[in-house]
Amino acid sequence: MLARDWYYDQRRRVGIDSAVAAIYDRHGNSDLRARAALDMLGVKPGWRVADIGCCNGLLACEAALMGAEVDAIDISPAMLALAKVEARDRKVAIRTQSAGLLSFVYQAESYDLIVSEFTLHHLPDFWKAVAMSRIFAALKPGATFYLRDIVFVRTLDGTERDVDEWAEFSISNHDFNRDSVVTHMRDEHSTFGWVIERMLADAGFELTSVDYHAPLHGTYLLRKPGGPS
Repeated sequence: MLARDWYYDQRRRVGIDSAVAAIYDRHGNSDLRARAALDMLGVKPGWRVADIGCCNGLLACEAALMGAEVDAIDISPAMLALAKVEARDRKVAIRTQSAGLLSFVYQAESYDLIVSEFTLHHLPDFWKAVAMSRIFAALKPGATFYLRDIVFVRTLDGTERDVDEWAEFSISNHDFNRDSVVTHMRDEHSTFGWVIERMLADAGFELTSVDYHAPLHGTYLLRKPGGPS
């Protein structure tokens, strides 16, 4: 493939690796939440699973423990290092790939499940749509895409009030400091839930369910049409 100088550079935001890795490594029950999500998604031995934006590798390792063949994918060297430690400690085999939503390597229609949690908002909306199309192409017909991200649940009605509400919820419910919230709102690319839904539909996905945790989290369970009836 020819180099494309207009293509979005995902790696330009990797400089905060260590701080971000520490945040994702501090939640004591993350493995239980990951296992519950994988049980809900019906992971089976022999499935091919990709976790794009794998963070510390907990979900990837849990999927491997369930018998899946797992690709743990992240743009951050610090996150991949944590994932490798997690896999070593749990004595499971995962494949790691230094890539992101726009650059992960795949064979068409090869995955039974793709998971991406709190990664999509790093991309501007145009590139979110590109990422969703790539994920759609990588999934087998009838396969599942599980997406969680930081989104605005509703259109802002009175900017000052709702932005303050969004920030205060993040600070009080997720143990984020004010500087982190301000940085996210200023420099990241979170968008509205209805925009995400339209992008997913345009990419070809069937929306099985959506759950908005007001005012900032969206969880989407999606299916690629086709496969066994």
